[in-house]
Amino acid sequence: MIQFYAPDIESTLTLPESDSGHAVKVLRMQTGDELSVVDGHGFRYRCRLTDAHSKRARVEIIEKAELKPYWSGKITIAVAPTKHMDRIEWLVEKLTEIGVDKIVMLKCRYSERKEIKVDRLEKIAVSAMKQSLKANMPEVTEMMKFQDFCKNDTSEQRFIAYCAPEIPRRLLTQVFQPGLSTTVLIGPEGDFSAEEIEMALDAGYKPISLGEARLRTETAALVACDTIHIMNSI
Repeated sequence: MIQFYAPDIESTLTLPESDSGHAVKVLRMQTGDELSVVDGHGFRYRCRLTDAHSKRARVEIIEKAELKPYWSGKITIAVAPTKHMDRIEWLVEKLTEIGVDKIVMLKCRYSERKEIKVDRLEKIAVSAMKQSLKANMPEVTEMMKFQDFCKNDTSEQRFIAYCAPEIPRRLLTQVFQPGLSTTVLIGPEGDFSAEEIEMALDAGYKPISLGEARLRTETAALVACDTIHIMNSI
């Protein structure tokens, strides 16, 4: 199944230019052909082309169906972007494929990257959402200061993963409670600072480990998200 993305499909009945071109120029779809459209808000639409225009294809909606996430509890992964942008782009793609509700870009003391292009990451998330046949588009935030995010995080359970051995940690699998909204903080290549760890613990975050192996930032974020899914399915 090929999915198209149109966040305002119900009000506009029109595909965005990129999806219009893919449908008409690449797939050679014609007026009367049926196609599947998702809005990123949890709904999939069975549509029929009424105007096969390569820049603004028009459709009529035949059927609307709600596709609720198959995981329980909102999942937020808050991660300090890596120095090399291709690695954080890969992470956004894979988190979206696995299933995530929010991806927060953290600005930490030891962050090597201070700026990101959210529009680029959103495009990657859209492609991953369509490819993995989901209808929910994860929220991808601008860079946020570590302390600002911690103060405003409202998840029911919150964790911080770090490498500092002098502060005791438990495995995520040992402390995770299925079904609750969850946030996991993942630090930069240089790890969180001692002050940031203390700040998070004071704010109610539980210290966790993701296993014995030392993981890259993007790997740790992916392992955390996948572990949440596994624990929720047991």
